[in-house]
This record gives sequence, C-alpha cells and structure tokens, in this order.
Amino acid sequence: MAYAGPRETLKPSIARALHRVIEPVHAAVYFQPESKSSYEAIGLKGYWMGYFASRAGAMGPVPPEMVIATFYNFAPRKVRRAIPDAWRFCSVDRVLETRLDVARIAMERLVADADVSEAATLAETAARAAPAEGRALFAAHAALAWPDPPILRLWHATTLLREHRGDGHNTALLAEGIDGLEAHLMHAAAGLIDPARQRDYRGWSEDEWDAAAERLRARGLLDAGGAFTEAGAALKQHVEDRTDSLASQPYEAIGEPGCERLVELLAPFAGGIPYPNPIGLTPR
Repeated sequence: MAYAGPRETLKPSIARALHRVIEPVHAAVYFQPESKSSYEAIGLKGYWMGYFASRAGAMGPVPPEMVIATFYNFAPRKVRRAIPDAWRFCSVDRVLETRLDVARIAMERLVADADVSEAATLAETAARAAPAEGRALFAAHAALAWPDPPILRLWHATTLLREHRGDGHNTALLAEGIDGLEAHLMHAAAGLIDPARQRDYRGWSEDEWDAAAERLRARGLLDAGGAFTEAGAALKQHVEDRTDSLASQPYEAIGEPGCERLVELLAPFAGGIPYPNPIGLTPR
C-alpha cells in the first residue's frame, strides 16, 4: 500500500487562525511590568532569569541543556546565565506560583470585564485533547494542575496549546535540518522580525548570525542579501504548513464550528503582545 502522507485532521488553516489569536493571550504574561519585578521579588535576577525559570519550571529544576533543547532558538550562553542558578535562588514551586500571579495580572488587564467562560471551556477542551507524544515542554505544562478562575483556565489552556504547537514547530524545523539560529534568519527573510533586534533578544553574536546566514546560502535557501531564494521560500512555507498540520489534532475535540467560535471570542484580546514583537506575530 502506498504511503498516503501525514495524518490529516482539521484543515491546517484553522490551526493557523487559532495560533494568531491564542499566542497573544498566552504571551501576555511575558510583556507585563510584573514579568520582571515579580520574579525579582522572589530572588531571581533580572527579566531573563525570570523568563527561563518560569517557562521551564513545569519540567522541574532542569539543567540548562534541557532548556536549550526545548526552547530551541536561544543562544546557549544566554540560557546558562540564568539556569541552573535560578534554582539556587528560588524553589520551582515558588517560581510557578509567581508565574500564575503574573498571569492573573496580565489576564485581568487584557480581558477587563469580558466574560471568558465560553472561550475558557473551548480552549480547555482542545488542550485536554492534545497528544503529548514527542512534545516535552507541552507535556510538562499539561501535568500542572488546572487553575481557577476562568481567566486563569483560559490562560493555562492557551499556554498548553501554544507549547504543543511550539514543540511541533521545533520538530518540523529539525526534520528539515534548520537549527534554532537559522530559524531566526528564515523568519527575518520572511519579513516577520527585525534581524538586529532579534539577534540581541535571543542572545546571538553577529559572527554567529553571519555564520548561520552563510550556512543557509550554501544550501541555496538565502541569496547574498539575506533574502529568500525560491527554494528558501518554499522550505519556509513547508515548515509552516507542517507546523499547522501538527498543531491541528487538539482542535478536533471542538470541531470546526468550535474553532471558528474560539477565534471569534479571542480576537478582541490581540493586544496581549506589542507589535512588532520578537515572536514574529503580526496583527490580524
């Protein structure tokens, strides 16, 4: 019997539409003033130690190598400046409690007086249906207790769906031989990020960035000016399409009408992140 291709679930375009409304809700936790001050108050040092510890904390007091592997696109030395020192300064449980406090603040600002109970139910149903196989960061977050009230259940659900998609995206990149730094250059060639700002934000040096560009040029994916070749643009689209396909399965639990309703309910909360942003997400 001939190979029929990867398992098809819902249309990948549905997963893409959901990503564009789920990401700003989840990522709001990283763009609040409290994203730095709250973690400093429990003994962590600066924004990045709080970021790495709070996002990785679901996995326990892991070594930097685990964070480098699962986060995929940060310069290893940037991670090692924060991990494992963070676990000496503060317990994982306290870090996770503080992350939830920051999430509550972010969500109260984001949704104001809106009733999010329907959105929370839809997102939770999808998140609970997400398969964990091969998705280490998602699996760790999925093992955490579900919080209350509905605004936190919604945030937790969007976090699970975001990390599920992110793990799948890393798989799609890895399958095509694109490392974490090269992924940034592919994003830059697509016009989704500012290269200089992204390089600094993720901790890479100019020499490392230039070396990655040379690797992509040698593969015929970028031209001399850093723009996509035809092959590069095709590969970028293939990775994004594969990511959408891998992210689709959880949404079968709510069906296409539920997905459309969730997009409608979450669209007003796009202000959870600034534009432009290091995530590479553009306004809808």
